Amino acid sequence: MATPDTPQRGNDGTVGKALEILDRVAEYGRPVRFAELLAASRHPKATLYRLLRTLTNQGMLCFDDEQQTYAPGLRLVRLAHAAWRQSSLAPVARDHLDALSIEVGETIHLAQLDQGQVLYVDKRNARTPIEMFSQAGKVGPGFCTGVGKAMIAHLDGTARDDAIRRQAYVQHTPHTLASENAFRAELDRIRTDGVAFDREEHEPGIICIAAPILSTKGRVMGALSITSSTQRQSLEGLDAFRPLLLKTANDIAEAAESWQFPT
Repeated sequence: MATPDTPQRGNDGTVGKALEILDRVAEYGRPVRFAELLAASRHPKATLYRLLRTLTNQGMLCFDDEQQTYAPGLRLVRLAHAAWRQSSLAPVARDHLDALSIEVGETIHLAQLDQGQVLYVDKRNARTPIEMFSQAGKVGPGFCTGVGKAMIAHLDGTARDDAIRRQAYVQHTPHTLASENAFRAELDRIRTDGVAFDREEHEPGIICIAAPILSTKGRVMGALSITSSTQRQSLEGLDAFRPLLLKTANDIAEAAESWQFPT
């Protein structure tokens, strides 16, 4: 189901409505019944049914006749795999993430920006894994995650303003910077310092250091983070990984540019 941090999309006619329904089905993380979709939908019953039928006919959704539930279809899975190969940093960054993970022994995140929010595209667990929100394929808030702040801080003026406008500024923890003014000041500091920190801003006990992945022209490709818990690390301890983090982010950027990463 939609959360306060779900990016808001405009109404782009029938295509926009269909994509909105795909988003809703995917957000449940399980097969979902028509009644559940209708209860959360802004569309009339007949419109929702027609759109679901079209998406099912096109293979974007599959319908289980016995359970009377909808789930993402195989055509959507094929498109997702193609997008992962062609538009995600994950394939080109894989070896770099493996090496960084072995070196630091902490959780590694690779993320890209989607409508001002964070899309986690790959992850390496720590030697002793930590329970946390982030998983590859999940979308998180931009304003209170290390990778989100690192990316937004390095956007150009208009794109940066747009990403700032899209934030929900929910107070997730006592440490969350839950206002636009505080967020803008933090972004200025990050742009000067070159790295971002998550100081338990999204989840209690979870901290990280993050760096942007930038092209030679300064375009934001994504971000990389080293994440731990306050039970076994400190921000100062994570900051000791800064040189290795920045080098890995730069290595991924170089590899992505030679791979002709899409604009």
